[in-house]
Amino acid sequence: MKFDVYCDESHPDMLSTKKPEVNFMVIGSVWLNSDDRDELKKEIHALREKHKIGPEFKWLKVSKSRIAFYQDLVKWFFDQGDALSFRCIAVDHDKVNLKFHKHDQELGFYKFYYQLLNPWIQESNEYRVFCDFKSNRRNDRLHVLEKCLSNSNPLARILSVQAIRSSESVLIQLADLLSGIVSSELNQTSISMSSRDNLIQYTKRLLGGKIRPTPVSEKKFNVFKINLQGEDDATSSIG
Repeated sequence: MKFDVYCDESHPDMLSTKKPEVNFMVIGSVWLNSDDRDELKKEIHALREKHKIGPEFKWLKVSKSRIAFYQDLVKWFFDQGDALSFRCIAVDHDKVNLKFHKHDQELGFYKFYYQLLNPWIQESNEYRVFCDFKSNRRNDRLHVLEKCLSNSNPLARILSVQAIRSSESVLIQLADLLSGIVSSELNQTSISMSSRDNLIQYTKRLLGGKIRPTPVSEKKFNVFKINLQGEDDATSSIG
């Protein structure tokens, strides 16, 4: 089977400062069968048109005037069942030791990307990964990530890992939204009774409980809170 994976992140700058505004960086990914891509995009566009939403939606644009759209979008995501999955990795700033990443926060960032993607790659399947465009100091980061994923999964095919701008992809925008929900809940950044808090509480009701770490086997809404002890061992090939 062929799968598309769309990724975005919340608070990636956390790794580059000693005193970040939040504790957790979240990198999120939306997974779908490639054959379903066009129909899923069509349905998201229909929701946008119904609510008269502009060209781009994202967590930071959640507002009182648009809350109905965002609630409908989150409900739509859950209504897709196995056709659409979300997985994210939450990285605790206080537990990151950049010595394991050659004191290079950019390298560390893509090691965490590897930890996000690798556990869900299965043999005999093919994958295309799309990341939100990010200016990197080294321009080979995605190529190295693609190579490392391929080396770790010789019985799968990693067709590509490439960057596209979020404004060009409603599925990356969906990854941004879901990542933002998790990030805000873990970092406790939403104001009580605000539109964003409203959406978080709505998501929790659809989940039937809290937003919290899940086992890797949870395939609909997977939250991986990484244990950073010995982190260098799992990603030593990325550098």
